[in-house]
Amino acid sequence: MAKVESEVKQIRGKKVKMTPSEAIVETLVAEGVKEVYGILGSAFMDMLDLLPTADIRFLPVRHEQTTAHMADAYTRVTGVAGVVVGQNGPGITNMVTSVAAANQAHTPMVVISPSAGTPTVGWDGFQECNQVSVFEDITKETVQVTHVSRVADCLRTAFRIAYAERGPVLFDIPRDYFYGELEDQILEPYQYRVDSRGSGDPAQLDNAVELLKNAEYPVIISGRGTVDSDGIDTVKEIAEHLTAPVAVSYMHNDAFPDNHPLAVGPIGYMGSKAAMNTLKKADVVLAIGTRLSVFGTLPCYDIDYFPKDAKIIQVDINPRNIARTHPIEVGLIADAKSACDELLNRLQEEAPDPVQNQNRLQEVTHEREKWEEELVSLAMEDGNPINPRRALLELMRAVPEGTMISTDIGNVSSTANAYLKFNQGRKHIAALTFGNTGFAYPAALGAQLGDPSSPAVAIVGDGAWGMSLHEVSTAVEQNIPVVACVFNNNAWCAEKKNQVDYYDNRFVGADIDSPDFAEVARSMGAQGYRVDRPEDVGPVIAEAIKSKKPTVIDIQVDGTQLAPPFRKDALKMPTRHLPKYKHLDFESWGKK
Repeated sequence: MAKVESEVKQIRGKKVKMTPSEAIVETLVAEGVKEVYGILGSAFMDMLDLLPTADIRFLPVRHEQTTAHMADAYTRVTGVAGVVVGQNGPGITNMVTSVAAANQAHTPMVVISPSAGTPTVGWDGFQECNQVSVFEDITKETVQVTHVSRVADCLRTAFRIAYAERGPVLFDIPRDYFYGELEDQILEPYQYRVDSRGSGDPAQLDNAVELLKNAEYPVIISGRGTVDSDGIDTVKEIAEHLTAPVAVSYMHNDAFPDNHPLAVGPIGYMGSKAAMNTLKKADVVLAIGTRLSVFGTLPCYDIDYFPKDAKIIQVDINPRNIARTHPIEVGLIADAKSACDELLNRLQEEAPDPVQNQNRLQEVTHEREKWEEELVSLAMEDGNPINPRRALLELMRAVPEGTMISTDIGNVSSTANAYLKFNQGRKHIAALTFGNTGFAYPAALGAQLGDPSSPAVAIVGDGAWGMSLHEVSTAVEQNIPVVACVFNNNAWCAEKKNQVDYYDNRFVGADIDSPDFAEVARSMGAQGYRVDRPEDVGPVIAEAIKSKKPTVIDIQVDGTQLAPPFRKDALKMPTRHLPKYKHLDFESWGKK
């Protein structure tokens, strides 16, 4: 090890002769990359051969879509940009969905994208594809290596943009450019990129403080930027100083501790009524590290909760997100923690010993207790065999403090938004607004690799499980002790609910004939359990976590106990004009 460290020091700070593969790998080492996700391919094999000696683990998966989901979650947990690689052509195009998801999740990532060799470009050669054009709209940038001598420089540019703009960057390199030689200097990250955005414009900070100190009912919305910047403790202090209730943005339930007396829970689809009823009252909203997405602020439970007349103070590291969806009074282009530190200092200077607003605190407590009582009551309704809400309730009661939980897209996964509670950051790994199924399990694998000391649990519907169960083989092979909780209702129930409400219970493509997922898991070398009694959900999950082995729990839930339509804002009752289809018109329902 000492010899390796000595050799590393020798190539830092001066230009040395190396191969392009060596330049790539040494740049990854400098960036602190510990893992690369992919499937073995000849296009990047020369680079791959170096990874073990560089102490970088190559994590082979069963399908390339898994790679970027794993890297996405790994980055959310560790803060280090994830790196994925695949064979040129189909290996890279298999990543489109997961890279697009990471792009909308604002997750820094570098996609090492070998492309067709330069001597044959344009001849429709084996596995040739213009990968740059495919990824242009789903990444922050596509960086193309134009010459062998530029390999390290281009990779540094990819990392610089990934961190600066918070998203994936495609590093496209012709497969023949891994070979040859060049002279270059391996730089340290501080020499080519700067992450700090500071605390924002001083005048805008003054304006924000003025609004907050004069607010009659200030409410804070804490988002992923708070988590990524490790700013939760400062947000707590601001909330306590102002006696301001704190909601968390859609599917970022770990952005503020649930056990804090001012916490009101998540907004957005299937969020917290306590958060929504509280946010409605706000005259000033401090939105920290959140883009206030359209979908994440839509009415829910027939509550149009996002205040129309409140003055919004929005803090975001990306200027593109400021006032993108809601008009603001004050915008701060800043790191969430740095901005909050400065806001807190100025608020404390204005009022060193603020008086706690007891009435507001009591209102928050009342709203929380009322909502918690409703959640438990809904969960305790009988199901056949298990009410999915009951299963979620028992899951949260069973998992130990600090458990990382990933959620997919679907009826049960979305309902989980109301039940998931965290007291630490970097614990909630959700699919977010790209909304693709098959996210949760590979994400849990990546999260577990990022933080092996914390348990990792995936909440997955049976439809989404069909897109990810093959990765149980990866978990077994690599000894990744993730617990997959598969909520099995034998249907694509989020969409089935639309067919119930909008298509008169005409089910086309909704029902799924699933195998025994516990038995399938056991055949793949994992532990497998099938649960069909609500009282068994908690103990089985607790046992699975304690075992520290890859586990699949097939939880049989009622397919008729469904959440409201996922896209109620975008659906309409069906009308039909052609006589052939007139019986399907909503005005014909119930007519013979």
